[in-house]
Amino acid sequence: MKSEDDPRSENGWSRREFGQILAGLGVATGTAFGGWGILELVRPKGRATSWRKSVCRFCGVGCGVRLGLNNGVITEVRGDEEAHNKGVICIKGAMLGALPSLIGRALKPKIRKAGKLVEATWEEAMSLVANRFSDSIREFGPDSVAFYGSGQLYSEETYTANKLFKAGIGTNNVDGNPRLCMASAAVGYVQTFGNDEPPGALEDIDHAHCFFIIGANPYECHPSIFERIMQRKRSHPNTVLICVDPRRTSTADRCDLHLPLKPGTDLLLLNAMMHVIVEDRLYDRDFIDEHVRFSDGEDTVDFQALESFLRDYTPEDISPRVGLSAEIVRRTAHLFARSKGTVSLWTMGINQRVQGVHLNNTINSLHLVTGQICRPGATPLSLTGQANACGGVRDTGGLAHLLPAGRVVANEKHRREVEELWGVPRGTISPTPGLDAVNLFRAMEDGRVRATLVMCTNPAQSLPAAGRYRKAMERCFLVVAEAFEDSETARFADVLLPAALWVEKEGVFGQTDRRYQLVEKVLDPPGEARSDLEILVDLAIRLRHGDLITARTPETVWDEWRKFSETSAYNFKGITYDRLQKNRGLQWPCPNESHPGTVRRYVGGDDPLVSSGKRIEFYGQPDRRAVVYLRRYQESPEQTDDEFPFILTTGRVLEQWHTATITGRIPELQMASGPARFEFNDQDAQRMDIQDGTRLEVRSRYGTVEGAAVVTGRPRKGTIFAAFYDTKLLLNIAVADNYDAVSKQPEYKITAVSVRKTGGQ
Repeated sequence: MKSEDDPRSENGWSRREFGQILAGLGVATGTAFGGWGILELVRPKGRATSWRKSVCRFCGVGCGVRLGLNNGVITEVRGDEEAHNKGVICIKGAMLGALPSLIGRALKPKIRKAGKLVEATWEEAMSLVANRFSDSIREFGPDSVAFYGSGQLYSEETYTANKLFKAGIGTNNVDGNPRLCMASAAVGYVQTFGNDEPPGALEDIDHAHCFFIIGANPYECHPSIFERIMQRKRSHPNTVLICVDPRRTSTADRCDLHLPLKPGTDLLLLNAMMHVIVEDRLYDRDFIDEHVRFSDGEDTVDFQALESFLRDYTPEDISPRVGLSAEIVRRTAHLFARSKGTVSLWTMGINQRVQGVHLNNTINSLHLVTGQICRPGATPLSLTGQANACGGVRDTGGLAHLLPAGRVVANEKHRREVEELWGVPRGTISPTPGLDAVNLFRAMEDGRVRATLVMCTNPAQSLPAAGRYRKAMERCFLVVAEAFEDSETARFADVLLPAALWVEKEGVFGQTDRRYQLVEKVLDPPGEARSDLEILVDLAIRLRHGDLITARTPETVWDEWRKFSETSAYNFKGITYDRLQKNRGLQWPCPNESHPGTVRRYVGGDDPLVSSGKRIEFYGQPDRRAVVYLRRYQESPEQTDDEFPFILTTGRVLEQWHTATITGRIPELQMASGPARFEFNDQDAQRMDIQDGTRLEVRSRYGTVEGAAVVTGRPRKGTIFAAFYDTKLLLNIAVADNYDAVSKQPEYKITAVSVRKTGGQ
């Protein structure tokens, strides 16, 4: 049988061949770190007459790139040697130059008439949008409208949308796709440290001696980070790489230790690791006594309560439940705790779970109890899926329960602070948190939300239980600002607004390690496309909130936002456009224009917010102590049974990004990935007589999808994996409709399904 890495495309390329030739990351071959490597041989080339620095617009790593230009056309894209990625980019980044010329661009506004989208002027389209929003607000109140945004919008755009809807219209119904990917990480950081965003940085990779990778596949999803890890391994061969994943991913292939646990049992494993750390006295007592507080989720407890709690999580007791030996659990705990420096890396496999917040808490707790934090090479570092989910949504408060710079809607003091900063009367901001992503679309379903502006995202493909929420969109007046006229969500639009893409506009991205970077405008957008900021300003004026939205260019919005931050633990007042134009990004806190930025938070001498004389201070908490939580394991609502005997889990592949609205239009990437398929364990396939190409129906309690199989030894027995990028396999129609009770982040990783063969190959 062919391996998962070897399916052939119609023209004869294999994914393995294409990946080795085009990825150019040196992960398996030792290609030079910081150089162009094999990618130099095959990247799109042209004659560049000038070069501009920029930032990749895909994942949250924020790789610096250099754009070669000739007569207003991007002819070459190279990794930026001066940026933090030191010249390394992945194949998606190498293909950025194709973006301005992709087919299917939305070029003119369109309005739905008699069931069809027809071309209109901007005046016609925006007048209709403003009238429908105004009518809904007048008749049903401000909570009858909503904004659904994206971690791909620039910070200036999400900040403006947040201000318009929360302080202008008067609704907290502002949410977006980061709720689907990073909400549990954000809540986990806030609960543990008192502030969102990682305490460490990508630089810690260069100092680590142990990497604990859980619920993440950085080889495919964050390639430049994985190359950086492998460079550390090459220069320090004793560095240990641990991968925890039910599937033997391309990341697991390159790790020293792979723990293929049963899907959904991660918290059992983490608690068992903590048990070993306490039992074998691998904890750092001095660090705990000086910097840590324990909590059972309700009350402060002591270290003895932790010891008592962990009695239910011995490696021997949890072993049959997680599908791992007690020996490997103990070994993993020792490697984690005894390393000179451990960096934990995680993403959707942890966050997209009904216990996503508790999982994040416990990863942070492992670092706190062992003292693996606040020093080079030791940190819990969550990875980010989108280029601006951190800076543009989490930092600006672009979620339904948040206000900018770490404030929350439910806190009266925070509301008053924001009202004063925004210059609006006291009581303007509603005290009621808005609707999170899933419940926003449920409110469309039952008529509570009647008009919604969707920007730079594709919820018709990305939401769980997508069949349900696609129907909900049909019941709402849906305005979609989108760069492509045929995305799945654009098909449901009542008004489609053509949006500028990437370097066709200007703005700031905030990435994984609190790094803000400026994307400068290089090209004019095609047709009549406008930036999302221009669209928001136009809407604000038409809704009679022009006196509130006075900052109307990217730089003036940024200046307002950075001055706003001065009053918070997110202080980046010193990060000006002028500095960002000259630098390859700056990390906050950065309180003034002479400050170099902060690599590690909570560390005296590095973080300017730490009190004078303090070596480490977790200043986000009232008592200046980080919190270790005692979090009990609970099973997912999705459990297998006779009717649904398999677990479906979802993810991404190297060559495609998210719903492939962009990358799916690039022929080289489409050729490399091919269509999405259901990946089967070879033992399950043998038992069911499933072969490569066998057509299948995969059914859950939420929906049914059909597609082809590929047989590998990668998933655990009883587990099926599939990627969600392919519109011909709308995978999320079958994904369960469950979410974390605190973060409201959906559980994409655990869905019980049945499998039926529907035909031949």
